[in-house]
Amino acid sequence: MKRDSRLSGVLHVLLHMAEITGPVTSETMARAMQTNPVVVRRIMAGLREAGLVRSEKGHGGGWTIGRPLSAITLRDIYDALGRPDLFAIGNRTESPGCLVEQAVNAALDDSLAEAEALLIARFGTVTLAALSADFHARMVASGRSVDLETNHAPI
Repeated sequence: MKRDSRLSGVLHVLLHMAEITGPVTSETMARAMQTNPVVVRRIMAGLREAGLVRSEKGHGGGWTIGRPLSAITLRDIYDALGRPDLFAIGNRTESPGCLVEQAVNAALDDSLAEAEALLIARFGTVTLAALSADFHARMVASGRSVDLETNHAPI
């Protein structure tokens, strides 16, 4: 099963965008994330609808962050992405009349619902500002600089 890495990818792009003065094009983000600009635009459109980013068309246009980093949580971004599935595990449904399967599925449903609620609540406490601060501390400790174009060039 393929993992949905949109949340991680969007967080990555937004943190890079926070380091850049001015708009960032879909093409630039797509090269950095090794994907198609159409994919980037589709994902960013959901963020725009949620007020997390803005877009400008034309020469000199692109995407900018729409709110202070301290006002954007992982939960905001998760919701804007359409609340993708958090877990790759699920219930067996081959024998819906089986009482064992029903008992197992009920236990899994309850456990997964609790875990999801806990994770989503945690997402609501983590801001882009906190991620940015962590990133900056790592950058200082490593002695490296960050550039969206060169740090993500294909090897």
